[in-house]
Amino acid sequence: MDEEQEDASYTRQVGERLRGVRRSKRYSLHDVEVSSGKEFKASVLGAYERGERAISVPRLQRLASFYSVPVDQLLPPMAIPAADDDAVGDRRVPGRGITIDLIRLEAMSSQEATLLNRYVSMIRSQRAGFSGTALTIRRDDLTALAVLLESDPETVKDRIGSLGFEMAR
Repeated sequence: MDEEQEDASYTRQVGERLRGVRRSKRYSLHDVEVSSGKEFKASVLGAYERGERAISVPRLQRLASFYSVPVDQLLPPMAIPAADDDAVGDRRVPGRGITIDLIRLEAMSSQEATLLNRYVSMIRSQRAGFSGTALTIRRDDLTALAVLLESDPETVKDRIGSLGFEMAR
């Protein structure tokens, strides 16, 4: 993929994150326009969300402030290679948690996604004030989820990964 295609892909991913955060706040495009005093026009915000237009860093910071989220919540996760002590071959070390992309999870409608979404909602309520778009399921939470699914934590991790909810590390 050349640099121009990578930029377009990244712009689309940023747009997906922007839409996900806006929807998680239960705002329509019009709501954002009105509540921001027309700083963020619905048509322009829609173009950002569709990946048709790139958003500048200062504007991204203002939008993050408007949504009351850290700027990194509006950016797609970066694929970071696992450190040598973090993986064995291409398998993750048992006992570690995983990070769930809540935007992807919310878009899925399978029975497993529904179950995971309920469990994640419970974790979010325990973590008072959490309003992010990614949630790390800690080792203990993963163990509890495995018990509910009558499985083991590593199998649950693998299944979540295969469903596309796990974020690249």
